[in-house]
Amino acid sequence: MEYVLLVVGFVLLIKGADFFVEGSSSLAQILKVPSVVIGLTIVAMGTSAPEASVSINAALAGSNDIAISNVVGSNIFNGLVVVGVCAFLSAFKTNRDILKRDMPLNILVTFILCLMFLDGKLNRIEGGILFAGMILYITVMIYHAIKNKSENEPEKILSLPRSIIYMIAGLAAVIFGGDLVVDKACIIATNFGVSQNFIGLTIVAIGTSLPELVTSIVATKKGDSGLALGNAIGSNLFNILFILGFSAILSPLHVLNESIIDCGILLISSILLFIFAKTKQHMSKLEGIICIGLYLAYMGYLLI
Repeated sequence: MEYVLLVVGFVLLIKGADFFVEGSSSLAQILKVPSVVIGLTIVAMGTSAPEASVSINAALAGSNDIAISNVVGSNIFNGLVVVGVCAFLSAFKTNRDILKRDMPLNILVTFILCLMFLDGKLNRIEGGILFAGMILYITVMIYHAIKNKSENEPEKILSLPRSIIYMIAGLAAVIFGGDLVVDKACIIATNFGVSQNFIGLTIVAIGTSLPELVTSIVATKKGDSGLALGNAIGSNLFNILFILGFSAILSPLHVLNESIIDCGILLISSILLFIFAKTKQHMSKLEGIICIGLYLAYMGYLLI
């Protein structure tokens, strides 16, 4: 029954995030909020809503191992699998803005997180620093987006009552689904005699990263495979700055030695991805296969 409820939790997380994004995007358009702002805030945060719900629920429940490992595991999955699969399906050119701004920032933020982990805890002050970084990042992104604004096709707008219902229902599903995933993942870890850290890095991290993977594969099939890189890097920055930042503000997090090693692996994979993306400003099919192979090797390391 635990496995069935775990799957139900993941379905609630993913579908809830979809409903929340659709409802809040429609509401923002009804209120005449620029489309660039919607894309950089509501939609970006919506795809990371499952990770946010799981980590915040875990932090409040005192399951620090899952709160941290979910974010670190999701970021490794995004960088190696999401980008790797899309590069394998269709090689793509890398966006100059992502190469110049977002990828170096992702490496810097990951490096800072590794330093914060070294003392074995993530306290409220460190959480506040990360959260402030998120606010600054979104502010800068919105400023640049409005400055270089291009008109997009208008999205489908729901009615005002329907938009509000979608938002409330979606948010409720995400919160309830996150709570369910944390509870059942802890029980499964106990039953198998494995650590919550391992469950967080594998089942929970992969499950909560499904929206990013699905979004990127759909974009690749439509011929916009370059979107995968921006989606993955943006999600990784949000995961560290907002999710870990906010979780630590709510409840200071204890950091395991294994999490310090995993954060180091995340830093190395982020640097490697940057090198691949920067080489000829292109991600090839071979580089995609290497990324997927490295993730499989990481899974092997976790099992051992």
